[in-house]
Amino acid sequence: MSAYDIFFAPMVDYGFMRRALVACLCLALGSGPIGVFLMMRRMSLMGDALSHAVLPGAAIGYLVAGSLSLTAMGLGGLVAGLSVALLSGAVSRATVLSEDASFASFYLASLALGVLIVSLRGSNIDLLHVLFGTILAIDAPALTQIGAITSLTLVVLAVIYRPLVAECFDPGFLRAVGGRGPLYHVAFLLMVVLNLVASFQALGTLMAVGLMMLPAAIAQLWAKNLPAMLAVAVGTALVSGYFGLIASYHLEIASGPTIIMTAAILYGISIFIAPSGIARRYFPRPHLKG
Repeated sequence: MSAYDIFFAPMVDYGFMRRALVACLCLALGSGPIGVFLMMRRMSLMGDALSHAVLPGAAIGYLVAGSLSLTAMGLGGLVAGLSVALLSGAVSRATVLSEDASFASFYLASLALGVLIVSLRGSNIDLLHVLFGTILAIDAPALTQIGAITSLTLVVLAVIYRPLVAECFDPGFLRAVGGRGPLYHVAFLLMVVLNLVASFQALGTLMAVGLMMLPAAIAQLWAKNLPAMLAVAVGTALVSGYFGLIASYHLEIASGPTIIMTAAILYGISIFIAPSGIARRYFPRPHLKG
């Protein structure tokens, strides 16, 4: 078997593989930068909580549509994710609970509720599709939705980039100059939920956060400044998507988990060989002697 047969033939011969690859490209462009900002703002676990928070809305969309309608499930997931984000923020401000504790509570309740809703009228196969996604079943309307979310994300990030960076590194300064930090925070949370909805359509609720946080963690190990981190995160997510699809095709295994596992392998390698990894820290290069 030649290199062409391994790496290119599946994309050339099958339309569903090309659509899956385009979906991975869109997710890389949108979720990669979002993941970097989540990590810089120390909100990594919040992203995971929100990825599970979309499940009840997606499950209700599934019941209303009567089938695995990605449009209905996406809209339901968007409403559920935004509701959990706003409710968690309100509870943390009205009680002694911290925001992460509030998110964790809502996340557990949402996950349980979503599984119960799907199990009311669906089969085990339907539940697996909701939880782990069906990226190879992405059709043109779903691809359009994912592309639209990615385009909106890039536009919004470009508009709020500077205040978002200021809030990451010095939120006190942003408050001092009247920078409307809460407004940017809400806009950012909206982008997080939208990208989780896009990822959910391809990777399922359990895997949706994978292409958001793993590339961001890899980027932090390899890059020293924010623009470089954004570029590395996008590139890593795209590489993971491409090689994950190729591996799943030849090995005949689930595509979504294979994509995330590819990103996890890249993360494991980066831990050892990246500039900020273990090897450079414990086995530094000797300095040149004059």
